[in-house]
Amino acid sequence: MKLALEEAKKAWTAGDVPVGAVLVLGGEVLACAHNMREQENDPTAHAEILALREGARKLGSWRLEGAALFVTKEPCPMCAGAMVNARLGSLIYGCMDSKGGAAGSLFDIPRDPRLNHRVQVVSGVLEDECVQMLKGFFAAKRG
Repeated sequence: MKLALEEAKKAWTAGDVPVGAVLVLGGEVLACAHNMREQENDPTAHAEILALREGARKLGSWRLEGAALFVTKEPCPMCAGAMVNARLGSLIYGCMDSKGGAAGSLFDIPRDPRLNHRVQVVSGVLEDECVQMLKGFFAAKRG
């Protein structure tokens, strides 16, 4: 999660919401990414999507079975859906997103029994650090 927080700082520096993601398989880091919506003018350039894409490219397969994705903030519906479609093994995230979260808050897409795959979810990892980064970013934007 510390690597994901470092990625989130990169997003903040670039003027984007500070969310970072790190994809790991078998103890090896496959991909590190941060939000790049502002830089790329791309609504899908969320940290999670970028990390999943890079990991799949490196593995030569869209199936990310057994891989773990560490993310600083609870994923949105788009990202949570991508994790299910990628057959991700587990999602570990820092803080919940009560306004847009889709892995336990508003929705629970990764664990929805109606879908063809379920992702193991762990939340609250380095939660305070993740919350403080987001609060700091939005406070700076307002002030």
